[in-house]
Amino acid sequence: MAVRHGIPGRIPAEEVDALNENPPAWLAQSRANRTGKKAVWVQLTCDICGFSEAVRPKKWWPTFTYLSCEHHASDELPDPQPGLARTEIDGIGSRFIGIVDDAAS
Repeated sequence: MAVRHGIPGRIPAEEVDALNENPPAWLAQSRANRTGKKAVWVQLTCDICGFSEAVRPKKWWPTFTYLSCEHHASDELPDPQPGLARTEIDGIGSRFIGIVDDAAS
């Protein structure tokens, strides 16, 4: 974003301070959009083998009960609690299946 607005990759600390004190409109808007509510990166970890990777979360991801690598069998995870139905969601990260246990409808 800075390069697009003519700010070089390296600038003196005094210029950074000046930008912080009096930010241009595009920078002020960008900072206003940072709510801190949604993580930019999340760490996904398999609940079976512990394999882990950092990925950018997708808006459509629900809250997962478990995550497992796609090569694990579903019986390697604990059974859902009574009254809960299990849904598997493929395509989470590079190799995960998201498991969601929700109230049966």
